[in-house]
Amino acid sequence: MTTRRTVLVAALALAAGCTAAPRPSPRTPDAPSAAPAASSAPASAPSASAPPSREEVLARYAGQVPQQWGTDLPGVVATVPGGALALTFDACGGPGGNGYDAELIALLRRHRVPAALFLNARWIDANPGPTAELAADPLFTLGNHGTAHRPLSVTGRPAYGITGTADPAAAYEEVAGNRAKLTALLGHPPTWFRSGTAHYDDIALHLLGDLGERAAGFAVNADGGATFTPAQVAAALTTAPPGSIVISHFNHPTSGTAPGYAQVLPRLLDTGRTFTALPS
Repeated sequence: MTTRRTVLVAALALAAGCTAAPRPSPRTPDAPSAAPAASSAPASAPSASAPPSREEVLARYAGQVPQQWGTDLPGVVATVPGGALALTFDACGGPGGNGYDAELIALLRRHRVPAALFLNARWIDANPGPTAELAADPLFTLGNHGTAHRPLSVTGRPAYGITGTADPAAAYEEVAGNRAKLTALLGHPPTWFRSGTAHYDDIALHLLGDLGERAAGFAVNADGGATFTPAQVAAALTTAPPGSIVISHFNHPTSGTAPGYAQVLPRLLDTGRTFTALPS
């Protein structure tokens, strides 16, 4: 049974340049114990004021040493209030990752199920037509999935073979580059960000909050980085605890993701399960 923190490791191999990890407990990297100068935890919501400039961000975080690393850090949001499921789908982009699962999107539209779609800059560039169509559909919220699809780090720490952003400047560009692209597309900046592999360090999370975005984590991995069979996808959704943020992918149209959702989504709706957008 696939639930929070229990996802088959084999299904989380790097599938077509995009993967999502199981949710381990936070752990402290082998690093000096210098405390960061920023506040002790990332802000729970972005500030309403204008984000700081690149120079201000780099000056603020120069020389700070992260103390935590993973997918489940303070400030990473994995659940929503009210008991509904919040479906999120990543489109990672890059070699092997620029596909578009039109069948999955059509299924969500047919059943009027809202979802947050996290778009990588490379996927946007490869799919201008679908991107514009999704941006115009009020059923969907578009989130920031990074410029180069890297773990968000200030030390280059890798996750699942993908090198993290090397320093605060690289972390800034990973967020801000695609933020600018999405802002031009939507007419407003995105509210939510999910890093490549969904990994962060605590300093990078502070930096992300300064740029006005919240980190979307997950409580249930429903498709194992687009590697699960339809039956595994259906089982993960069926057993998802109320209030879970669910991660899946919509950039692999030949995967088991759409067939798995098609198997179980009507049944969940018939039994009274509800679905919600991520909070604004």
